[in-house]
Parts: sequence; C-alpha cells; structure tokens
Amino acid sequence: MSLSTPLLLRGAPGSPYTRKMLALLRYRQIPYGFLQGDEPDRRGLPKPKVSLLPTFYLKEGEGDYEAAVDSTPLIRRFEKEFRGRSVIPDDPVIEFLDYLLEDYADEWLTKAMFHYRWYYKPDIDRAAAILPRWHRLTAPEEQALKMGDYIAERQISRLYVVGSNDTTAPVIEASYKRFLDAFKAHLETCPFLMGDRPGASDFGVYGQLTQLTHFDPTPMEETLNRAPRVFAWVDVMEDCSGLEPGEWMTRGAVPATMVALLKEVGRVYAPALLANAAALTADKETVETEIDGRPWVQQPFPYQGKCLQWLREKRATLTPADRKAVDTLLDGTGCEALFAAA
Repeated sequence: MSLSTPLLLRGAPGSPYTRKMLALLRYRQIPYGFLQGDEPDRRGLPKPKVSLLPTFYLKEGEGDYEAAVDSTPLIRRFEKEFRGRSVIPDDPVIEFLDYLLEDYADEWLTKAMFHYRWYYKPDIDRAAAILPRWHRLTAPEEQALKMGDYIAERQISRLYVVGSNDTTAPVIEASYKRFLDAFKAHLETCPFLMGDRPGASDFGVYGQLTQLTHFDPTPMEETLNRAPRVFAWVDVMEDCSGLEPGEWMTRGAVPATMVALLKEVGRVYAPALLANAAALTADKETVETEIDGRPWVQQPFPYQGKCLQWLREKRATLTPADRKAVDTLLDGTGCEALFAAA
C-alpha cells in the first residue's frame, strides 16, 4: 500500500534537515504540506518517539498517521514509494560515495553549523532574535525576547553534544574552510556532487549550508569571501523542481575534485567516527583523540556509533567487484580507515 499524499511534515526554517527534505521533495515533485509551530498538535497528529525536525506524518491508505524522523532512511523509503527523479545513483559504487558524503554532511558539517551559530556573539544574537519568531510570528514581543534567551541558553549548553568547545573550535573551523575550497573546485567540474543531477548527498550538504552560508553571519562572511560559487549553489539547490536530471558520475570517471572532497572526509570525519566508536565500546565518558594534528575532546555520541556500523554494513553488501572499486577510490583518502577493522 502506497503513502498518501500530500506528505505532511513539521519543521522550521532554521533546521538544516528540514531544509534538506523540503528541497528534496520539491526536486522529486512529491506533493507535501509543510506544518509549522503547534499545527501538528492542533490536528491531533502523533508525536514521534524522539522529537526531531523534520517530523513526517505518514499514512498508508486509510490507516492512521505514523510519525517518522531521520532524513536518510526517509529518503530511501520515498525512493521505493515514488517513481522518477531518483536521488540515489544506480551504480552501487557511486551510490556508496553518495551515501558516505550524505553521512558526512549530516554528521560532520552539522558540527560547523551548530558551532558557528552558538559560539560567536553575532551569530548567537541573530539566532536568538529570529528562531523564536520563525516558530510563532504573532507572539508578543516580550514573549519572543524571553524565548530567544531561553533558546540561546539551552543550545549553548548543548554545544558539547556535537563536540564544539574551545579545544575543538580550530579543528571545526579549519575543516569548514577546506570543505569550501574543495567544494568550490568541484563545482567547476559539474553542477552537483554526483554529476549532472543531485544525489542524496547534495541535499544533505545543501541543508547544512542553508544555515552556514545564508543565515549565520560568521560562516556566511567566510563563504562569501572564500567561495561565492558555493553561496550561489545553495540558491540554485533551493528549488530544483524544474530541473531535467542529467547523468550520474561514472565510476570510471570520478574527478579529482571528488577525491579531494573524500580526503576531507577522511581527514576529519573518519577519525572522529573511529574514536567515538572506541569510546562507546570501552564505555568511556569522554572521546579524546587527535584530529588533523590537533586535540579533539567531546562526549561519546551513540547515534554516530550507528552511522559507522551502517557504513560498514553498506560496504559489506557490495559485490566483491563493486567493493574493490569502492576501496580503490577510497584508497589514500583516509576514508579507508573506516573499514580497515571491520
């Protein structure tokens, strides 16, 4: 039984994962209804087990609505439910690269997004002023001000969750700048990460960049000065509903610019995942390692332990020939370390 449309989802403009999924729905031309604020409660829609944005309210036929979160599996579910304009490459090798880069965007680039927003005063002030008004435009001014203070205090206190602190700040910021350089160079070879059409990774990267390049002042200035092409790409990705999909990148013609992006993944995200997994296995309270030649300290993150497991499982499902092709592409990027002990 297929999902009923329009798909309903609750989200917010300041949520990178909301923006990721809205852009994907537009590109795939899937009808949707975007709910904000307390609209789901007024409609009596179910609450998810974990409150995350976006929350989708999905219904099959005449059944009841179910609340679903987590953008990566939702993208794959929609691939099975809706035909045409796929965002999953048909070559398993390119699909694996797409999955790896989507994971990097969702789990590492988000560190930069969260860090810049709640680490620097101009960014804190903007977020505190705008986020509560996005939630409720008609809220009395006094209420909006109080809510802004509450949001800022709460999010600053949660910086430890993504690993943003005085020790890790230089690592996060240097990585973001290198990503801008690498992505800028890649966009000179093709309009999307995966070739002449967007893959799931494009939407993952886009979601984080909607905040880093178009809202938070510190990374926005860095992007405009360093990579205006990337800034422009975010505007293009906003609505690709009219785009006629081109061809995917082929395994025999992966450009050097893609390899450079993978090297950034291997330089920072791979060691973070491995150190996090080791801390979880040892039941440690702190992840302490070195990333990019600098100390890295954060609290272990169980979800990212699952991310490493899923990456390894995905590689394991490849045929021997496809696995060899993936390993050849990853060799020397640092990403191969993710699978060395698997």
